[in-house]
Amino acid sequence: MKVTIFSSNQPRHLNLAREFSEISKEVFLISEVNTVFPGQVDDHFKKSEVMQSYLMNVISSEKMIFGDIGFLPGNVKTLSIKSGDLNRLNRSQLNDALFSDVFIVFGASYIKGWLIDFLVERRAINIHMGLSPYYRGSSCNFWALYDNKPDYVGATIHILNKGLDSGDMLFHCVPKLQEGDTPFDFTMRSVLVAHQGLVSAVNNETIFFLETVKQDKSKEVRCTKNQEFTDDVAKDFLQRDMQLDAKLFSYPELLKPIFG
Repeated sequence: MKVTIFSSNQPRHLNLAREFSEISKEVFLISEVNTVFPGQVDDHFKKSEVMQSYLMNVISSEKMIFGDIGFLPGNVKTLSIKSGDLNRLNRSQLNDALFSDVFIVFGASYIKGWLIDFLVERRAINIHMGLSPYYRGSSCNFWALYDNKPDYVGATIHILNKGLDSGDMLFHCVPKLQEGDTPFDFTMRSVLVAHQGLVSAVNNETIFFLETVKQDKSKEVRCTKNQEFTDDVAKDFLQRDMQLDAKLFSYPELLKPIFG
């Protein structure tokens, strides 16, 4: 089996390629590169003391769960491009990556043009870090915590379409709160269970036979954009020093949920 992944370059993104490398003959990773020092360098997130403080927590949790950045296994072929350049690529530049059995999008920029047409036709799968249809857009699991809804933290595995996180759903993945987890640990665990759930579904081939469910937009709680995550919002969240208690969780309606 060959798998093509459109993703990024942080430890959590590299982990998905590693996981698939264990069950695939070849993995093609198209990696949109951002700084690996977010908060310290102006990039996807602006450089500021507040943002650096917030992202230090994110990085700490990410490294605890996924380890650091590093070289990938030999059966992973990586094409690294600057974030934002994805839609400038032509077919010849992607060549062999267009002949895979499975196509996955995780943390890539918004895909347009010939590439989205191609991926939709190939029934590509998107990992949306947020529970759809409740939370859509950017930083969904942060906003679920910000809204004091930790039971809305998770991931949605859905079929890619031309909309924003709006494709027909396959299943939900939900993290289990572990003793000592910070809010940052908890949300990062949602990434891990999403990876494990998807890799397992591809490996046992159930992913190819699951019935899909359309998203009910009337259930939407938030649809957020990256610019809404400001210094003031991050500062407010940090000052809350949120403590999580799984006994208080009351999950929304979930689709074939995988807990992990």
